[in-house]
Amino acid sequence: MNITDKLHVAFDYKLTLDSGEDVDSSSDGQPLGFITGSGQIIPGLEKAMMGMTIGDSLKISVESEDAYGQVNTEMFKDVPKNQFPGDIDLQPGMTFQAQGPQGPIAINIKEIKDENTVVIDLNHPLAGKRLHFDVNIVEVREPTSEELSSLSSGCNCGCSAEEQAGCGTKGGCC
Repeated sequence: MNITDKLHVAFDYKLTLDSGEDVDSSSDGQPLGFITGSGQIIPGLEKAMMGMTIGDSLKISVESEDAYGQVNTEMFKDVPKNQFPGDIDLQPGMTFQAQGPQGPIAINIKEIKDENTVVIDLNHPLAGKRLHFDVNIVEVREPTSEELSSLSSGCNCGCSAEEQAGCGTKGGCC
């Protein structure tokens, strides 16, 4: 069965950056599964998988526009330094996790503006980066009713259905 819209696909992958840095990979025996056309993975990777079948492999580079988008400077925010734990020596490049309205979000320290202000970057950590995937398709099948019902709530971001079509691709949820 070839990958088309509204099918369950599971794949093993390794993700690297231009620098060669390993960013992520599926665990042995734990492929990543998704339903095509549901916005569960980045658009550029999903598009490249269309037409593939079980056992097919693919090496693809996905530009930022088809992944997590370009870095959006509107996602840089000044935050009072006292909003961070006082026992940590804050440095640019540090990442913290916070609870947002739709779940956990990554907060990256962009710069220490002054003694009282920290500039945080709320862009996805991979925004503005070309992503290199090494993919192996391990499963292609009709989704179960349970898998389909989990899609009814979209990405739980509170965005309209139209906005959810690009969910995660604009440096934030919508």
